[in-house]
Amino acid sequence: MSELSLDTRAVTSATAERSVPVARRTRSHWVVHTVLIAGAAVMIFPFVWQTLTAFKTFTQSVAVPPVIIPQPWVWTNFAEVFASMPFGQMFLNSVLLTIGRTVGQVALCTMAGYGFARIRFRGRNLVFVLFLSVLMVPSQLYLLPQYEIMQNLGWLNSLQALIVPGIFSAFGTFLMRQFFMSMPVELEEAARIDGANPWQTFWRVMLPLAKPGIIALVVFTVLWSWNDLLWPLVVTTDPEKMPLSVGLSQLVGLHSTNYPVLMAGALLATLPMLVTFMFLQKQFIQGIAFSGSKG
Repeated sequence: MSELSLDTRAVTSATAERSVPVARRTRSHWVVHTVLIAGAAVMIFPFVWQTLTAFKTFTQSVAVPPVIIPQPWVWTNFAEVFASMPFGQMFLNSVLLTIGRTVGQVALCTMAGYGFARIRFRGRNLVFVLFLSVLMVPSQLYLLPQYEIMQNLGWLNSLQALIVPGIFSAFGTFLMRQFFMSMPVELEEAARIDGANPWQTFWRVMLPLAKPGIIALVVFTVLWSWNDLLWPLVVTTDPEKMPLSVGLSQLVGLHSTNYPVLMAGALLATLPMLVTFMFLQKQFIQGIAFSGSKG
């Protein structure tokens, strides 16, 4: 009987010892999830406030204390967006701008990234470092020379002025280089044994396997191109040639701004990006994880 009680005590003691780390892990999980939920709430609050403001009256949008839930819900703000600017044409301009820049960056950055990752040539690392040094220069410094180039080419107030300067990206090249470096060298060796030249190896073997990295580059480029304001604001003065980002800035008045109409326009402009990220979220995260797996 005494031996049985000793065994019971030993089992109880071992169970208690094991339960301590489990309890600690449970508490740490609660802390982590609490911090993540709080961070998510802070990040999503501006979008929720924008959505609610889009359905308010102007008086409710500037009321003190602030009105959180609109009473009543006003739907005419969206109609006023279309009446205040050529929303359809600006939306089309934004779509063409985004597609043009995205296609250009995918084509150029994948080839440049593969070249820096796999093709050995004299001074490769030095050229790559100089290429990356572009990231340290503020983009505002390029405005004047780029504007003069567009003016000399006669491209002001045109789609090509919006698209062409944005198809080159040092960050996109770096992203694709990191992704190609994470891929096994044996794939290229097998392709060379089968008689493939460097272009065939890139096009038929490496590029199809780089789909996650390409999707990550696409998402980055789409978000940057869709939200770009400064460059389109400089090279376009005709409302029919402006993208949505510039058109929405025209809704900001000199002395007063109709915030519900502005938020309604911003909400309409945000929805395509939300849908894009929802469909490509998994591939985007996978591409970012792979691109940072090897330096």
